[in-house]
Amino acid sequence: MTNFLFCSLDAPLIADIAWRVEREGHDVRYFISNHHPAEREIGDGFVTKSEDWRADVEWADVVVFDDIWDGSDVGTGKISEGLRAEGHAVVGGTELTDRLEDDRGFAMETLEEHGVETLPHREFESFQAGIEYVRENPAPYVVKPLGEVQNVKRLLYVGREDDGSDVVSVLEAYEKAWGHRMKGFQLQRRVEGVEVAICGFCNGDGFVEPINVNFEHKKLFPSNIGPSTGEMGTSMFWTDRCPLFEQTLGKLEPLLAEEGYVGSMDVNCIVNADGVYPLEFTPRFGYPSIYIQEEGMETPIGEFFEAIANGRDPDLQVHSGYQVGVRVCMPPFPYDDERLFDETTRNAPVALDDDSVRDEYHIEDVKRVPVGEDPPATAGAVYPDGQWRVAGTSGIVLVATGKGETMREAQERAYDRARNVLMPNCFYRTDIGDRWYTDASDRPGGDGDRLQAWGYL
Repeated sequence: MTNFLFCSLDAPLIADIAWRVEREGHDVRYFISNHHPAEREIGDGFVTKSEDWRADVEWADVVVFDDIWDGSDVGTGKISEGLRAEGHAVVGGTELTDRLEDDRGFAMETLEEHGVETLPHREFESFQAGIEYVRENPAPYVVKPLGEVQNVKRLLYVGREDDGSDVVSVLEAYEKAWGHRMKGFQLQRRVEGVEVAICGFCNGDGFVEPINVNFEHKKLFPSNIGPSTGEMGTSMFWTDRCPLFEQTLGKLEPLLAEEGYVGSMDVNCIVNADGVYPLEFTPRFGYPSIYIQEEGMETPIGEFFEAIANGRDPDLQVHSGYQVGVRVCMPPFPYDDERLFDETTRNAPVALDDDSVRDEYHIEDVKRVPVGEDPPATAGAVYPDGQWRVAGTSGIVLVATGKGETMREAQERAYDRARNVLMPNCFYRTDIGDRWYTDASDRPGGDGDRLQAWGYL
């Protein structure tokens, strides 16, 4: 048995994994920063809460950070390095790996320095300079905001016009609406191909195997329509090191080993017959990816974390097929609207048609309370038989997952679970995993066929 301390120093993201590790028989404490009282309720009734994570560090055998953010600042990598220097076992980043996510220009420079080909890109602090650049160099571009709004995914814009005229219009609109919050933006050339992410887990000496290949679905509606969200669902599989890995993360392995990085490292790419082009890093757990990855892990995730935090090879055993995860959400997601959240979502009961499979779901912004009581009678208490309620502020409620020997089987299992959720106003995408089989026009020849034909898998 291991003592695990999970830490959310910004938005609480990892309650489900803390809950699962506790169910494996370990002692768990979960800390959430006191930046919003409603978000501190996430995970209540599922796991024991920590009131002061620093005071609990000496109790913990393993400390796990769920993101790179310490409040409004990037900072858990620096904290993790300090704890490791004191002799603690930590799953978390470094200052350098945090910067790979926070500074897009630095990320591209790092890739290029290690022999990874990148798409043409340029950063701007002036909207007018960017507009002039597009007019002088007409082409389709992707607009990626920098500064405090860069994680507001709906502001990322993928250009559609070959002359960049739509990008000019978007930049003009952004200057008026968001100029005071955007410290700048990156323009990256848009190319056509398969969008795919390669994810590996590091144990301080490099990557452990197998590697995870995943396909994110960021738009709110099926067929990639609507605003961009953090993520609506993901399909994936595990594999030995393959050309996709060797041409991207594999080239950074010496750097990550030198850093002593421990945790998940994901790079999202556009892939076509001409090459593999990284777009952005996620040097931390992805959400909901980590829940879907856990679905495919046959090695208990607590045992896995304990091994990589202590520099060992966890001998990770995984499901041999495919996994699919679908986010089940409620209003106002993906927007912030406290009045609407209060009217439709806050404290809503999470009901299931078949209650016997409740533990098969992955919780996100959920709490568990004694039946007939809200809030829980005793703060921090665990209520194994309590009622599930929506907590937090976002409207991201559950992840329904499934696995199978084929992508279709994994889809069917995930959507069986999604349909089992009985919540007024809940919604989810209905096409997670379809891209593996068909193209954007529903014709045969999806991501799987193309990646195989190009020799990347």
